[in-house]
Amino acid sequence: MQYDVCRDEPFYLKTAMHILVTGAAGFIGYHVSERLARQGHTIVGIDNFNEYYSPRLKQDRIRQLAIFPQFRSYSLDLADMAGLNSLFASERFTHVIHLAAQAGVRYSLVNPQSYIQSNIVGFANLLEACRCHKIQHLVYASSSSVYGLSPQLPFSVDHPTDHPVSLYAATKKSNELMAHTYSHLYGLPTTGLRFFTVYGPWGRPDMALFLFTKAMLEGRSIPVFNNGDMRRDFTYIDDIVDALVSIIVQPAESSPEWAPQHPLPSISHAPYVLYNIGNNNAVQLKDFIAILENALGCKAKLELLPMQPGDVQATFADILPLQAKIGFIPQTSLETGIKHFVLWYKQYFKEPLRNR
Repeated sequence: MQYDVCRDEPFYLKTAMHILVTGAAGFIGYHVSERLARQGHTIVGIDNFNEYYSPRLKQDRIRQLAIFPQFRSYSLDLADMAGLNSLFASERFTHVIHLAAQAGVRYSLVNPQSYIQSNIVGFANLLEACRCHKIQHLVYASSSSVYGLSPQLPFSVDHPTDHPVSLYAATKKSNELMAHTYSHLYGLPTTGLRFFTVYGPWGRPDMALFLFTKAMLEGRSIPVFNNGDMRRDFTYIDDIVDALVSIIVQPAESSPEWAPQHPLPSISHAPYVLYNIGNNNAVQLKDFIAILENALGCKAKLELLPMQPGDVQATFADILPLQAKIGFIPQTSLETGIKHFVLWYKQYFKEPLRNR
């Protein structure tokens, strides 16, 4: 018996896919691979296991996935075009979910070259491999960071995104433009998903929830930027996965609503589309910290700091197009999601001899 995208409702698969998941050892890649493997699809995960954060956490995620006989993983960098072509030729994928990237806004200020190599060169190689091997649908991760200095809230996929404030954001915007070019020239169906502050178990150690939890449990202060005047659209990982596994089976199509005289950036005459995936709720940072304090049973020591370069004051997703497409409605409250993360964190780090 398998499980569909509604998490716990049983169903029997009619058609299994052969899916490449890039960044499978990453936070979102791990959860997506697990869900699709549970559904009975053949999943091949690749990752370069770089040291942006602990490779041990990435390896532990892969070990969790290894229990599924239909999951296989390889260490491969997307910048390795020969290796990528060899993999595509041998595996004959039907679909690709691209989640690999050099992540992090602040890190792009000190190591810009890694973003060009991973997010631009790597994505160009992947697009070419998808074209050559006639992939039925490419779904790729974009980011809410593309909205940059936009003052309009909530962020709509049809708002301009011409003023990014970090190199990371600029590479994600570039990915959207590159994808459209391949959709236009070669008819490759591409769907871009702008993720909004994803959190949950097995999360990234550079994200606020992980950093705050670690510091609070160790009795240290937590850095609160812009003196706490920040709002984020926090989105629980299971809600993200629900949307992703629904979208992968619905290849992007040419939109009859697209008009060259008044082109909307989220749709096209080509098989190309963009969606926001968020919780549709901008939460004040102080409220987020209060929920975490309650889940941990301890008070946070706040270190108030100025706004950091590359940051934005608020994110807030308009998810109406995604709701219209797949009926997407986030199911997980911030209180519930943070509680799940804290339970996982305490379980994962409970062994004192494990050095992470």
